[in-house]
Amino acid sequence: MKNNMIEMLDFSKGDNNLLPAIAQDYKTKEILMLAYMNKDALKATLESGFAHYWSRSRKKLWMKGETSGNTQKVIEIKVDCDFDSLLVIVNQKGPACHNETYTCFTTKLL
Repeated sequence: MKNNMIEMLDFSKGDNNLLPAIAQDYKTKEILMLAYMNKDALKATLESGFAHYWSRSRKKLWMKGETSGNTQKVIEIKVDCDFDSLLVIVNQKGPACHNETYTCFTTKLL
C-alpha cells in the first residue's frame, strides 16, 4: 500500500478513527491477532516496515514487540472491499499474543 492510498481508507466508521487490523502469518496463514490502526499507526508501519498499532487502553501508538521483542515484519497489507479494515500479513518473531501464545485465538467458542 502506498502512502497516498491512506487517504482512500474510511477511518470515519470506526471508534476514534480506528480501523481493525488483522495480523496474519505469511507462511502459515494463521490469524495471529486483532489490533487497531489510526493514520499515524499506518504511516509508521509503512515507513518502518514493522507493524505499529494504536492502543485503545493506553491511548498511544506502539510498535508490536517494542518491549517484548516479538516484532511483526510487514510483508503485505491488504484492504477490504469497504476500505475500512486491514489485513496485515507479517513475519511474526516469537509469540504474537501478550499471553505468550503464538496466536491470540486459542479459545474455541463453538
